[in-house]
Amino acid sequence: MTMPADFDASEFVDGDFQFHKTAYAGLASVTTPPQRAPMREEDNVRALAIQQELAELKRRQEEKEREKAAVEERLRRRTELQTGRQEMLQNLTRGVGLLEEAEFTARRDAEQMAKTLTDFRDALGKVEAIREEAWTAENSDVELTRALTAVENARMEWNSARLKFPLLSGKSPEDVTEAASNPFAPSTVAGLSFGQLCRMGFALTWPLAVVGLAALGVFLAILLRR
Repeated sequence: MTMPADFDASEFVDGDFQFHKTAYAGLASVTTPPQRAPMREEDNVRALAIQQELAELKRRQEEKEREKAAVEERLRRRTELQTGRQEMLQNLTRGVGLLEEAEFTARRDAEQMAKTLTDFRDALGKVEAIREEAWTAENSDVELTRALTAVENARMEWNSARLKFPLLSGKSPEDVTEAASNPFAPSTVAGLSFGQLCRMGFALTWPLAVVGLAALGVFLAILLRR
């Protein structure tokens, strides 16, 4: 039988552990010297540095505040631009529509007035051309018929123009402006009584009847002379 070898205690010792243990013990044995109090000059330098840092922070804060104010002002102006733009789009669009309608009405009224003025001048010339002293016994009936026709045509023009242009009836400028936009508006006729409406209709139709009767009389006179 083989006998066991002698016991060796070094076989059960961890070398790394012993090395770190020895190193830690060495460090623990070294004492840290106490920190010295800062000198006056060092405190002055540190205070100056802190003051400079505070001044820099204040400068940066003021710069940020100015930047913030500029951004807010730009936002305010853009909001004002958007609001004003929308407002003017609405106002100008409505204004264009109203002025176009007013321009059309004014142009139509001006054209009607120009036509009426031409008719008035033509009727005035025909009425002024009536010369009874130039009539003879042979043509007096015919000239009388022509004269009556000219007068009745002029009266028809006058009555028709009074309905279109209240200015001819002595209306105020406000009434003229309102009636010019719509000569046959209900407000123009609503104030008339039934008798006035009848007379108005008769005034528009009886000249035609007179002209017809005069023409019939001339025609009969010519037949009787034959």
